[in-house]
Amino acid sequence: QVQVVESGGGLVQAGGSLRLSCAASGRTFSRYAMGWFRQAPGKEREFVAAISWSGGSTYYADSVKGRFTISKDNAKNTVYLQMNSLKPEDTAVYYCAAKPIVTMIEEATWRSGTWEATKYDYWGQGTQVTVSS
Repeated sequence: QVQVVESGGGLVQAGGSLRLSCAASGRTFSRYAMGWFRQAPGKEREFVAAISWSGGSTYYADSVKGRFTISKDNAKNTVYLQMNSLKPEDTAVYYCAAKPIVTMIEEATWRSGTWEATKYDYWGQGTQVTVSS
């Protein structure tokens, strides 16, 4: 069983920055594709960013492109989401998700829909990010 734990949320003023961390258990973290999603009150969960198991490919929602950066440190079993120029509309609970990648078919399937929550097998409990205006 893979455990996914987010940290780093908090309260920040508009224009500020936060870095979220996500630690995932398992000896094969280097083979996990990872994603960040968020859910604001009264809204559906939405895709934020994703990174391939190798870290060589990254994907972003249009709403965060140029402001957020996802990165992966396989030595630390951790994925990060650096969030800059935060806006009040970024306020949400942020979730980290993991998808173990074993075969080329699995990788291709994941790449075909990195923004889809159903492409991920393991989820964290979420961390709250609040951006004040």
